Amino acid sequence: MEIIISILLGILILLILWNIFGAKRHETDPALSLMQQEVQNLRQQLSENLAVNIQTINQQLSNVTSQVNNQLNSVTQQIQSATGQLGQRMDNAARVVGDVKRDLGELSKATQQVFDVGKDIASLQEILRSPKLRGGLGELFLGDLLAQILPPTNYKLQYAFKDGTRVDAVIQLANGLVPIDSKFPLENFKRLIESPTDEERKINKRKFASDVKKHIDAIANQYIQPDEGTFNFALMYIPAENVYYETIIKDESFGEEKGIASYAFVKRVIPVSPNSFYAYLQTILLGLKGMEVSEQAMEILSHLERLKGDFDRFLKDFDVVGTHINNARAKYDEAGKRLERFGDKLNTGVRGSKQTAVSNEQ
Repeated sequence: MEIIISILLGILILLILWNIFGAKRHETDPALSLMQQEVQNLRQQLSENLAVNIQTINQQLSNVTSQVNNQLNSVTQQIQSATGQLGQRMDNAARVVGDVKRDLGELSKATQQVFDVGKDIASLQEILRSPKLRGGLGELFLGDLLAQILPPTNYKLQYAFKDGTRVDAVIQLANGLVPIDSKFPLENFKRLIESPTDEERKINKRKFASDVKKHIDAIANQYIQPDEGTFNFALMYIPAENVYYETIIKDESFGEEKGIASYAFVKRVIPVSPNSFYAYLQTILLGLKGMEVSEQAMEILSHLERLKGDFDRFLKDFDVVGTHINNARAKYDEAGKRLERFGDKLNTGVRGSKQTAVSNEQ
């Protein structure tokens, strides 16, 4: 469009120049006048077309400018929105980074605590190397479990027999005592579970079985004393579930019939773990409650018998009172009849006296 306008302007300028120079040389030429008139018309037409084109161009420029402004506003809004979202995401990222730093700090503290616990466990393992301390720990667990389930009157710790032998605990029932000894065969058990080969495992298992059976023999010989009120069996409390599991596995070195559990039952020693001992104690507790209910029932029957005696005595006294009341009523009725007869006689005498008096007056 701009090129066309430039060409038209150039032609217009050439025509004007031609008109000026040609007028001086041909002032009297009619054809030239006609041409000048046409040029003038053409110039006017070009001016009008130019004005229309300029107006059209201005309108198009205005529309283009408006569209560009709208696009710029839209782009500006999008940029602002994206900037806001980016800022929000940056804030969220900053918060996440802060949370991660805080969690890392807490994780560091927890790691330190785990490390400290690991050192404490290592120290505890060193402490538990002493069999005496292991036994004390087992007795502590045993006493705590008894205290959680049974009433204090139904068990006793460190019970002493007449010969001076002490057992870790006894359960006191109505018909006797159940002795309980806490054993912890840890050394051979550790060798058993740490055995690198099957052959070493078999060897260490024999040693472990022998160690456990020695404990069983000691319990059977020392703590099963029916002469002092115990039952003819005892409990061997093993305060570790994994050790208990190995204890009740059949001893392969002696064959199927010579397993540790079978050997213990022959000796009347029952191995128990914390879980199985808890079940035993719950059963004993139910029995104690049943005995308590039975004792209360006997006491209630005794009260009822006393009440029945009181009722019989009251009934006897009531019968005596009834007899007295019946006798009194009979006497009352008899006295009433006598009184009635006496009244009749009295009335008869009064009427006779009145008639006699009247007769005398006449």
